[in-house]
Amino acid sequence: MKVLVLGGGVVGVTTAYYLSKDGHEVGLVERHAGPAEETSFANAGLIAPGHAYAWSSPRAPKILLKSLFQKDQALRFKLRPDPRLWAWSWLFLRQCNAAAARINTLRKHRLCVYSQAALQALVAETGLRYDSQRGGLLYLYRTAESFARGTANMHILADDGQRMEVVDRDRAAAIEPALAPVKRKIAGAIYCPSDESGDARIFTCGLAALTAERGVSFHYETTVRRIEAEGDRITRVVTDQGDLAADAYVLALGCQAPLLARPLGIKLPIYPIKGYSVTLPVTEHDSPPTIGGVDEDNLVAYCRMGDRLRITATAEFAGYDTSHKPSDYHAMLAAARDLFPDGGDYSEPSYWAGLRPMTPEGTPILGPARQRNLYLNCGHGHMGWTMACGTARIVTDLIAGRPPDIDLDGMTLR
Repeated sequence: MKVLVLGGGVVGVTTAYYLSKDGHEVGLVERHAGPAEETSFANAGLIAPGHAYAWSSPRAPKILLKSLFQKDQALRFKLRPDPRLWAWSWLFLRQCNAAAARINTLRKHRLCVYSQAALQALVAETGLRYDSQRGGLLYLYRTAESFARGTANMHILADDGQRMEVVDRDRAAAIEPALAPVKRKIAGAIYCPSDESGDARIFTCGLAALTAERGVSFHYETTVRRIEAEGDRITRVVTDQGDLAADAYVLALGCQAPLLARPLGIKLPIYPIKGYSVTLPVTEHDSPPTIGGVDEDNLVAYCRMGDRLRITATAEFAGYDTSHKPSDYHAMLAAARDLFPDGGDYSEPSYWAGLRPMTPEGTPILGPARQRNLYLNCGHGHMGWTMACGTARIVTDLIAGRPPDIDLDGMTLR
């Protein structure tokens, strides 16, 4: 079968890989000059089933409300005259209760565990290198109060089979020696030994090159204008470089997916949530962390990527705006420097901001759309890197008519 994948981020490229491996003739369309130039470009890098909590939690509304008056909040809501923002926010708020948060967290966790196993199998098969770090991730808590709350929350994942260890500050410093000089600043941590990290962009570019060698055609610098349908079938994709046609189509365009799906009568509850990252060079004189993690009190993630240290923070409800300025990074850099004063060269920051394609529940939307030859693989939110291989395998199975390996309850268009 001839299959056309729309989108060249980590989700689109992994989808193209699995479809090609399954024997299909595959093409991929990407508006940039190469893969992983948007959301996959400089994300947190964490592959973290042990952090698969739903953002739509009972605490989220209060944080968003405070963000209207206090600009240092990890979740920020910017008032905008955008009807889609208000409609999506209403759906998000409806998920901010304990029962929904538990269901959404368990669904995310199930998918993340499946996907991590798929990623590890892919890496074992291909030998791809992407500045990966195994050995677990540390989720740090600054105060006794937040530590108690974190250990209480962790049971939802631990009871679902996630390996997790509650550690005091001394044990945390033993796991991560870079914390030893500042261990007094943390109350404790949760250690997930099976979590890992790596550079999503390097992975995606490497997999794209390997997939191209296997015969997948990549249509770079090609912007999708619209998707056309007749009856219950997609007939062609209209681009600025001409029309493209296939037997089946996969929509993996992240935040652009709902804009292209709407004219087809498909309302995807996906909205862009802006995140910020900064990358620091690491020199021989620095003492960066050996494994990644999250400063939970400040919601600042970090991980080493070879000779770089990646720091990420903030979820901003700000539409499709990716603009940023150095002052946007002051709080996250201060939090990182407080924990890792010698973690990297703080005088040479490389700034970036990108958009996470979020659903209100935090789970992606997978499988068939209204048109029987259109398949969805979008809405991965802040865990696209963790979920990519799993959702690509799932969509490949669905196109082949095979039942997926995991239950997709809550992760389809219905």
